[in-house]
Amino acid sequence: MAPAANLVSLERVHKSYGVRPLLDDVSLGVGAGERIGVVGRNGDGKTTLLRLLGGLEQPDRGRVARNRGLRLGYLSQGDDLDPVATVRTAVLQGRADHEWAADPVTREVVEVLLAGVSLDRVVRDLSGGERRRCSLARLLLGEHDLTILDEPTNHLDVEAVAWLAAHLSRSAARRTDALVVVTHDRWFLDAVCTTTWEVHDGAVDVYDGGYAAFVLAKAERQRQASASEARRRNLVRKELAWLRRGAPARTSKPKFRIDAATELIDDEPPPRDRLELQRFATQRLGKDVVDLEDVDLSLGGRSLLSHATWRLGPGDRVGLVGVNGSGKTSVLGLVAGDLRPSAGRVRRGRTVAMEHLTQGLEGSAGSAQQPLDPEERVLGAVERIRRVTAVVGGEVTATSMLERFGFTGDRLTTRVGDLSGGERRRLQMLRLLLSEPNVLLLDEPTNDLDIETLTVLEDFLDGWPGTLVVVSHDRYFLERVTDTTYALLGDGQVSLLPRGVEEYLERRLPPDSSAVGTGGGAEPSQTNRDQREARKAVARVERQLSRLSEQESALHAEMAEHATDYERLAAVDVRLRELVAQKQALEEEWLEAAELLD
Repeated sequence: MAPAANLVSLERVHKSYGVRPLLDDVSLGVGAGERIGVVGRNGDGKTTLLRLLGGLEQPDRGRVARNRGLRLGYLSQGDDLDPVATVRTAVLQGRADHEWAADPVTREVVEVLLAGVSLDRVVRDLSGGERRRCSLARLLLGEHDLTILDEPTNHLDVEAVAWLAAHLSRSAARRTDALVVVTHDRWFLDAVCTTTWEVHDGAVDVYDGGYAAFVLAKAERQRQASASEARRRNLVRKELAWLRRGAPARTSKPKFRIDAATELIDDEPPPRDRLELQRFATQRLGKDVVDLEDVDLSLGGRSLLSHATWRLGPGDRVGLVGVNGSGKTSVLGLVAGDLRPSAGRVRRGRTVAMEHLTQGLEGSAGSAQQPLDPEERVLGAVERIRRVTAVVGGEVTATSMLERFGFTGDRLTTRVGDLSGGERRRLQMLRLLLSEPNVLLLDEPTNDLDIETLTVLEDFLDGWPGTLVVVSHDRYFLERVTDTTYALLGDGQVSLLPRGVEEYLERRLPPDSSAVGTGGGAEPSQTNRDQREARKAVARVERQLSRLSEQESALHAEMAEHATDYERLAAVDVRLRELVAQKQALEEEWLEAAELLD
């Protein structure tokens, strides 16, 4: 059978801005039923590619062909809602409550994306985040042959991102419409997409599978082209090691060949040495870092914390999750000392040197994050903080860090005021890291950062010794850089979640739900029972793997301590091999159970 014709085709397309070519002789197409994720550095042409596909821009040369009668839905990074219309009119075309509520799909979209937004409010009175969610809801309620989404997860919390991924996956199972999405949310890419396009240097490379498959394919390409030691230093391979070694892989079903991934990373160390980082952090911080003791916090008439106790120790790497408005940013403000509790007290260690990256670009708390001088040059703005900074493995210079964060050539002498929002965010983060804090608070650090910059940041944090607290809707980043997850669940407490974000999503489900975003019909009871058993198996195996990982770290520490005692080393090595075999068996069991959850 001949393959179906493309819905949209690009034939030898060229597109430039000024003298810089963004797309150079690019030919590709989008077929019915395809789920395509687009990745690449900021400024390399991802949005331009989407606009060409959607007909919002025309190529300089080449041809863009679309099926006649193509129904196309496009979500841009802005919005085109009528500012004087009500939400009901703009999103629901004026349908009354009994009309839209009778349709389970419409009802689910409204309940999730428009939660807390009155349908009778006027669009111009909405916040930017509310308008964004209205635009997304309007698009999801339409009937399209091709849906194009430019950063759809912006202004969505972890829970809403998980719902959107489930909603789009269920849509893919029911229909043959196509999806093309640009996003920096790597978890979302893996959950939704079956093909990845990488835009770089005027070209578009095509990979089968989601983000994990893309990482594997790119690592394999670099493995073939590089020497062994160069491969070991490669950020992509290090990220792949984390994806595979955190055996509860960051998708319900890894979309790449396990044997190929294992072969690639057999000689790759774990992303970070937790014991060494904690030892270094304890030397810098002592035993006391920050303690919230029996704290109450109320803002705007709302109680966010009630008799809450939360302790942060040296070397803790903590993620904090909760719905928008639950108080995550306020809790960071308490830890930073920017807010005072209504009752209780906040104790900080005497040696604490804290930096706090806030969500704004105007400057954050801490010595390194005062407002930037728009007339200052990039290199001077960084070297004024520190020329050399210490990490666990040694030292790194400011110029080396600038290069790692994408500031090379003439960008080093660019005026700060001429930088884009993403570049200013990178510079802000870089200055903060160079100031050598021993406690780091990051509030939505992934805003405006592309995937390549995120991997560089993750790599640096792997060797950063201190206490780290991260608030982020980017599930991949959160799980990648932290070891423990806490949540604000609306009960006034800061609750530990042993199974991380997955447990948070389960606890947020209504009592009668069995999966995130399951509105619109129940599955057969046997399937539900099988999935419940699979979830229990996954949770049990994850707990066992966590314990084995701690034992493995302890054995490695014992080997390092007795490096010259060969009899002791031989005995420890036997125990280590047995433990590794147990982990491998558990990983296989986890993968079998995860198959049932896909």
